[in-house]
Amino acid sequence: MERLQKIIANSGYCSRRKAEELIKKGLVKVNGQVIKELGTKSSYDDYVEVEGQTINKKEDKVYYLLNKPRGIITSTNDDKGRKTVIDLIPTQIRIYPVGRLDYDTTGLVLLTNDGQLANLMMHPSNNIDKVYVAKLKGIITKEELKKLEKGIVIDGKKTS
Repeated sequence: MERLQKIIANSGYCSRRKAEELIKKGLVKVNGQVIKELGTKSSYDDYVEVEGQTINKKEDKVYYLLNKPRGIITSTNDDKGRKTVIDLIPTQIRIYPVGRLDYDTTGLVLLTNDGQLANLMMHPSNNIDKVYVAKLKGIITKEELKKLEKGIVIDGKKTS
């Protein structure tokens, strides 16, 4: 037995948060019965309908490693109409990036529909090391390097 919103998210229909909204609105049925209560448990054997559509119970997990080029944002969509990493992957499966790279940077980014792996890799409590290589104009001084090693404050948060 799993929480209904997790079953819906695992089907690839939508995110877990979106599934919670649909449940609250009464747009989800299990075995013909409308469900409006969050946290309701269900089985993968149950007949689940979301917004009138029967969902497949479990989506196969997919994993893509992408060398993100400059001029692409690491997001699933962009309100400014810029190209996203999702636009570069030829799939109809709902995937999302694990982590972020800035618009003007290049580098390896993982795209997947495996929420458990994504959470494991991104959640700070798991202490997953990330390596970044930066090219600088000029030569960095020993004092500047020591500041970076100790951590600097960016947007009100100290880096590690």
